[in-house]
Amino acid sequence: MAGFSGCKRRLGALGQRCWTWGWQGAAVGLLGALAALGFRPLALWPAMMLGVAALVWLVCRARTWREAGLIGWVWGVGHFSAGNSWIATAFTYQAKMPAALGGIAVVLLSLYLALFPALAAVGAWGLRRDARALVPGFAGCWIISEWLRSWLFTGFAWNPLGVALLGDEAHAGLAALTPWIGTYGLSGLAALLAALVALGGRALVDGEWRPGIALVAAPMVLVGVAMVWPGAGPQAQGHIAYTLIQPNIAQSDLDDPAHFEAQFEQSALLSWPRHADEHRLLLWPESGVPDYMRDGYPAWYYESTFAGDPDLARMRLGRVAGARGVLLTGSVDLDIKGQEAVGGQNVVTALDGQGRIVGSYAKAHLVPYGEYLPMRSILKPLGLARLVPGEIDFRAGPGPRTIDLGDLGKAGIQICYEIIFSGQVVDRDHRPDYIVNPSNDGWFGAWGPPQHLAQARLRAIEEGLPVLRSTTNGVSAVVDADGLVRHWAPRGVAARFDGMVPPAHAPTLFARAGNIVPLGLALVLLVASALVLWRRRV
Repeated sequence: MAGFSGCKRRLGALGQRCWTWGWQGAAVGLLGALAALGFRPLALWPAMMLGVAALVWLVCRARTWREAGLIGWVWGVGHFSAGNSWIATAFTYQAKMPAALGGIAVVLLSLYLALFPALAAVGAWGLRRDARALVPGFAGCWIISEWLRSWLFTGFAWNPLGVALLGDEAHAGLAALTPWIGTYGLSGLAALLAALVALGGRALVDGEWRPGIALVAAPMVLVGVAMVWPGAGPQAQGHIAYTLIQPNIAQSDLDDPAHFEAQFEQSALLSWPRHADEHRLLLWPESGVPDYMRDGYPAWYYESTFAGDPDLARMRLGRVAGARGVLLTGSVDLDIKGQEAVGGQNVVTALDGQGRIVGSYAKAHLVPYGEYLPMRSILKPLGLARLVPGEIDFRAGPGPRTIDLGDLGKAGIQICYEIIFSGQVVDRDHRPDYIVNPSNDGWFGAWGPPQHLAQARLRAIEEGLPVLRSTTNGVSAVVDADGLVRHWAPRGVAARFDGMVPPAHAPTLFARAGNIVPLGLALVLLVASALVLWRRRV
């Protein structure tokens, strides 16, 4: 009986610890989700500040570095589950996998992504004994963690913390600093300000009212003022004419051959030149053309499309562009072996008014499980498939490339998801005049498209280049080199913009040096923290 009683007590203690950790873990995860409310479409930047400040507070109270890492990881699970919830919508368009897998996929991805704030949390824990070391050190650790997240295992750079400091369509907010510190440096600034709020909160709890109020209020006021600070003055006009369309094609119809003719007619009606000799750039979205435009494929591939012939497909697209126009449109190129396609590329093809291909760009940063299925030999027998229709995997292109279109300027191309990767969007040896970002955001519900646009705005600011986004059904936009939105069309409407491509700025510090800039900033912050700790010991 004594042994039974001892066993019962141990099980009871274990159950109590599990219960305590359960509700505490849920609370920490909710704080991570609170921080994600700073992202679009809600853009509640105070929530981001408070959520990150709570993380710093909890990490400083942790007893061991393992506990600090666990807190950071649980916080990250909540943060990424809320911020990336739009991913679940993609599963509703794939008949081969049940829609219920969407929510599971979001959580599984978050379990991995949460390792990066856990890394920053462990770093902060090591600096917790001196606030002068903690604040810059946490910012430096956060910069490094986000940079690692952008490239490890092909990277998933969606929603860097700093995007919450981006203002509305008419204001850059503190994101105006990204030409000098980059997006990951901006995230470090967000982490630094949130750490100050955490210190202020601790001072208030200790009854130190004046420093507490100052430390909480100063970061909040700084961000709030930046969010409404006037823009860069009168908007400069460029000299390259463009027409950009949003055809409003439903995602459920996009890959259905029964709708191909209606889709082309809808896009063509939005695109016709206003006069016969109009010299312009015509921009269509990713997946803008269902036809294959390259010669040499087996005949049955062409027969499955609307035009039925690559010459006809190119010729009719040239007519839509106009005699002096150039069309940039999303399409697919195939890799043929024998009589079968063994691969393909997601491309943007440039066609002139005569239907001739005058340039092409192949997407380099592909979406895992979207455009290709990793570990196909293992996952396919389990019934898993990629989210984009089709059996073949896409092949990655060589990287950023500039297409010279003569009088219509030098176009840098980034297809859809590629635009989120800070420092990886421009061929630095052949700097473009503007970035074209065709996209199909119809997969991603109400939250994904505005988040996508916000990250495209960060690329415009840090590179000093305008970004032109044509999407299938929103959000399409023209963003100038200051990150301000000149024109935009919301989800679910057909739209056409005509205007002049906003001019580029001179190359920014970030445009010249790339992510060496935020990594250098992180090193400075960590060295400053180390010096503070060293002086404390001596």
